[in-house]
Amino acid sequence: MKQYPKISSSILSANFASLGKEIADITQAGADSIHIDVMDGHFVPNITFGPQIIKAIRPYSSLPFDVHLMINDVDTSLEMFVTAGADRLIVHPEAEPHIHRILQRIKKFGKKAGIALNPATSPHVIEYLLGEIDYVLIMTVNPGFGGQNFIYQQLEKIKVVRSIVGTQPIEIAVDGGVTLENSQQIIEAGASTLVAGTAIFNNLGYENNIRRLRGEIA
Repeated sequence: MKQYPKISSSILSANFASLGKEIADITQAGADSIHIDVMDGHFVPNITFGPQIIKAIRPYSSLPFDVHLMINDVDTSLEMFVTAGADRLIVHPEAEPHIHRILQRIKKFGKKAGIALNPATSPHVIEYLLGEIDYVLIMTVNPGFGGQNFIYQQLEKIKVVRSIVGTQPIEIAVDGGVTLENSQQIIEAGASTLVAGTAIFNNLGYENNIRRLRGEIA
């Protein structure tokens, strides 16, 4: 049986004026999770969602909330995002000198822990973290803004991460510039999850967009 990738819908491309409805619609359309990019204006040059917004939108979907923390002060902020409704917390190794401890803290909260790899970050960072992570997020654009073009050199990194992970139950997700045109290449390289924003929200018919990204329909 053909294995279809999971689709994590990035709300960075949603209509912020009706964010609750957008999340409800994308849930109904068949997304597998909601991807929430938290930016602090320091780690990346943009400011987006905080714990209060996540708490406010939590009732609009029963899907897992994947909270991608593109922030500097992860250690002191972690509990706020857990309380707000995060199911999976994804952190960057550059943001914390003791990333192993942060991952352990996430697991102690009873949440799934993920590591995010920027385009210039070595995939081998994860080798000594495999026992603590459930999720690897490979950034295929420079983090901070939606709507960027996919960096095709990252396909090789996806292959390397897949080789390192092997048969361990760790989800490999790709975030940035995912389109109908490159989704198959990404999956063939070894990704199991596609994080998509523009490819879903910039065209009407969310269900159709999700099904096409999965490869269910042409």
